[in-house]
Amino acid sequence: MKTPTNSENEKVIRELYRVAEIQDSKAFAALFTDDGYFWDISAGAKYYGADIGKTVDIYSTAFPDMHRELYDFYVRDEENVVVVELSLNGTHKGPLQLPAGTIPATGNEIHTPCCDVFHLENGKVKSFHCYTAGTILLGQLGVFGNLSAVLQ
Repeated sequence: MKTPTNSENEKVIRELYRVAEIQDSKAFAALFTDDGYFWDISAGAKYYGADIGKTVDIYSTAFPDMHRELYDFYVRDEENVVVVELSLNGTHKGPLQLPAGTIPATGNEIHTPCCDVFHLENGKVKSFHCYTAGTILLGQLGVFGNLSAVLQ
């Protein structure tokens, strides 16, 4: 992992990941601007306001041991942009709610690559675009080949 900088923007994003790790969906949503949003690109869902915290709740329900392994931070303070390479790791022990339906617990582990792009404004997140490798995640859950059969 690259050495952390003293960037205020990077500190905000590290705090965002910290509160996600302790599954505090309200603190997670509080780090966004009033008009900020979270876009889960692979799921095709965009969240605003208090609903932003649902993303933490959805993943903590499906993966109670969810851990985000942070690899590299790319910080462009002059543009208020932070990009993070990471992986989402955990055991699928609960239902995973997706816009297309719900995948029941499989008991499988995931180690899914992800890239997050943040735009900040006045020390808060204005936009969070999450690019999870959805096909890899579904493959690791063992449902990619027959997704329609497992969706409820």
